[in-house]
Amino acid sequence: MNRTISSPEPLRRLRWRITPIRESPRFWGAALALLVLLTGGLGLAAEPVRVQITTGGHPYDFSFYGVFEGCSDLTVTLNPHPSAYRRDLRKFADVLVLYDLADVDDEKQRANLQAFLESGKGLVVLHHALADNWRWKWWYEEVVGGRFLMGQDGAMPRSTAKSGEVLNARPVAKHVILDGVGELRVHDEAYKGMWLSPKSQVLMETDNPNNDRAVVWIGPWKKSRVAVIQLGHGPPTFGDAGYRKLVHNAILWAAGRTN
Repeated sequence: MNRTISSPEPLRRLRWRITPIRESPRFWGAALALLVLLTGGLGLAAEPVRVQITTGGHPYDFSFYGVFEGCSDLTVTLNPHPSAYRRDLRKFADVLVLYDLADVDDEKQRANLQAFLESGKGLVVLHHALADNWRWKWWYEEVVGGRFLMGQDGAMPRSTAKSGEVLNARPVAKHVILDGVGELRVHDEAYKGMWLSPKSQVLMETDNPNNDRAVVWIGPWKKSRVAVIQLGHGPPTFGDAGYRKLVHNAILWAAGRTN
């Protein structure tokens, strides 16, 4: 997943000629245009996006990591619980991809997570990670914009999950996260009775009666970019080209590489 960029062979053979400054303004305009053309053509690519995948608290199939195959624009690190948030994440990652099911109760770890998001770093929440921190109001209201309830909370009952469901997900908005994705039809796990913030921007919906309508949305957090994808239960979804494209797009957008 890491890519090393070396200088192209033609660049090493270039020889520069210094021209006296008495040349006409028209000459310098043409020279500048040529320089821009040359440097653009050399493919001065951005550094890969540094991604930390956080797991733990829920079993999953190893084929999950196939979702990131061929993503040469990403450098991926796996950092599971309990060590996931022990360090200053800002120094090591541009985007957090959560595929865990855990509550962060340690104050220092919460502070590290908050500092990461307040600094403008990105977040992508996948599937059962919607149940993370389900009682941490700042997390589910201000950042993620939704939650899977692991128990009753006031008048809201526990959310339900049903595996082996066919979920037809269709775009309901235009967004760069959806570029090249189209409609998805995946065998996945349905979630029902979740809480969704009215401030979240829904991108994809399903008509499966055992699932809430929204399956992909953008969280309300304004200091950085947060994308939420409910889909992602097992191998049938992990191997779907549209799903892989959706996750990849979400990471690049969260990192600020696309608009």
